[in-house]
Amino acid sequence: MNRTLIHLTLPLLAAAGPASAQSGTRLTLEAAVTRAQDSGTDITSARANLQKAQANLRAVRADPTTPITSLTQAEHDVAGQTATLSATKLSVAQTVISQYLAASDTAARLELAAAQVTLSERQLKIAQARLAARVATALDVSRAQNALNSDRQDLQSARDQQPVLEAQLARSLNLPAGTDLTLSGPPAPPKLSVTLAALQAGLEKRLPALVQAANGAAFAALQVKLADNDYTPRRTLEDARISAQNAQRSLDDASRSAATQLRDAYRAAQDAQERVTLAREGLANAQTSLTQAQARLKAGTAAAVDVQQAQVQAQQAALNVTQATGTVWKALAALGSAAGLDVTGLVK
Repeated sequence: MNRTLIHLTLPLLAAAGPASAQSGTRLTLEAAVTRAQDSGTDITSARANLQKAQANLRAVRADPTTPITSLTQAEHDVAGQTATLSATKLSVAQTVISQYLAASDTAARLELAAAQVTLSERQLKIAQARLAARVATALDVSRAQNALNSDRQDLQSARDQQPVLEAQLARSLNLPAGTDLTLSGPPAPPKLSVTLAALQAGLEKRLPALVQAANGAAFAALQVKLADNDYTPRRTLEDARISAQNAQRSLDDASRSAATQLRDAYRAAQDAQERVTLAREGLANAQTSLTQAQARLKAGTAAAVDVQQAQVQAQQAALNVTQATGTVWKALAALGSAAGLDVTGLVK
């Protein structure tokens, strides 16, 4: 099994023509995110809600009899829906990135699992031969057989998981049925160049939860202002003040929670980038070990199975690099959702 691309039985992109339907459609990570942004159900709904809120605000502003409370609520609704649309785009991108990477990693994982099965089969034969030569025990053969059975199950599990991963990605991309889709390997993720302070600035205007809490605090303060006069019952004013205090506390709590989540997401993104370096160092070591094993085989000081085992270890190290790189993409997407600001470069 030697595949560099994943061939999925997925629907054809809406923009593809008849020729593409016959030859299949190549999809990159960027194209997948773009498609989800353009036709995803959640984003379409969020965009419609924003348009509805904007239309209502225009109508309210055009009506000279609209009370200040209704106008304020309409303005807050637009602000909230605007933040929700942006957050939905980031959330959908995070989902698609995670699903795309899971599907595109499948080929490498299947290759590795198949190589491990082949190695385990060889190790079982060696154990059986050693038993026949009376230099091994039946327990050694049993252990080798058990290892082979486990590796075969891992391979079958990976094969069974592949269509599930493909179906999840297809749903997120809102694809119709019937296309052979080819997923290209993901590109190298961008470096995290933005500072934490830059992401923290304006956070209260980007995250829907904070926008909603801020709107609640502002509206409660307006209620206090409207009740602070000689013709409104004192009890009404006191209740309005209590509501305003509660709303402010809710806003403060939401702000602290959002700041904590952002700091944690930023730390995770930094850690993910560092681990790519470690994975690459591990790959370099595995490749050196493979080279040495091949040299020892040629010199007659190592067996062929030693080289085969070193090859499997090198494959595992290469997969570790691929997965570490994918973790960076996912960490950047999570950071974008926590910051309300795209840092992947994929969200338009």
